[in-house]
Amino acid sequence: MSTKATLVRTLDAPASLVWKLWTTPAGLEAWFAPSGFEVRVSELDLRPGGRLRYTMTATGPEQVAYMQGAGLPLSSALCKTFTEVAAPGRLAFVSPIDFVPGHEPYDHLTTVTLEPDGARTTVAVTLDPLHDDEWTRQHRAHRASELDNLEAAARSWS
Repeated sequence: MSTKATLVRTLDAPASLVWKLWTTPAGLEAWFAPSGFEVRVSELDLRPGGRLRYTMTATGPEQVAYMQGAGLPLSSALCKTFTEVAAPGRLAFVSPIDFVPGHEPYDHLTTVTLEPDGARTTVAVTLDPLHDDEWTRQHRAHRASELDNLEAAARSWS
């Protein structure tokens, strides 16, 4: 898994709406977390070099039990730094991977492209690999779960 992967979804929503879901606090709070977690945005500076700061909190019973059993906090403050912002179709950001026990921190790149197709939009999320195959597999599964949430948010916001 030491290569990039691209997750693709076609949503029944116009690109302008999908862009809002990726680039506004209310939009991100509607979907930008794996299932069983919620997000609260505290800062969104949408420009190259700008930051997205948010808190992710476990809310689902299974996720809460896992976090507690692993001795992890239920809430974590997270930050992403935008490297590219090209409305209405492309975002890229780096996320610090600084939480892996016994592993030096590093930055992880995610690139998002939106391709309009009439009233529909194809979303492609390209993910760099993480430091090993297991972490990469888990990360991709979390991002796929988030895209499920994005699809549901796009339906409810339409």
